[in-house]
Amino acid sequence: MPRITQSDLQAYLDEALTPAEMSAIEVELRKKPELLKQLAAINARRDAGVHSVGEIWRRQRLSCPSREQLGSYLLGALDGDHAEYIDFHLKTIGCRYCQDNLEDLRRQQEETAETVKTRRTKYFQSTAGHLRRKA
Repeated sequence: MPRITQSDLQAYLDEALTPAEMSAIEVELRKKPELLKQLAAINARRDAGVHSVGEIWRRQRLSCPSREQLGSYLLGALDGDHAEYIDFHLKTIGCRYCQDNLEDLRRQQEETAETVKTRRTKYFQSTAGHLRRKA
């Protein structure tokens, strides 16, 4: 693996890397105690409240589209530029957070009406005893 940077370690802590990159960093952390010290220093700095603009940007996911925007993207209801950005964010940047959100939205879209009705019935039955009638 190429040299691991501070940025890589920060992304590792934020779980913002691909699974392969996360695994590679874990291997390197086991081999190199100095990397583990760097990681501990980053954590200590974060715990102390010291953050760079880049860290805040990544941790708050400021470049991530909202769930509503991802839903519109899935439905093909966005204008060209906006859809291109989300496509870039998902495929080129490879944002796992947004990929997971999009996959969840896909699964919800594919659910049949019967599945939704069954789930709602189970929710109602599991909470029916907690609901009280008002006199």
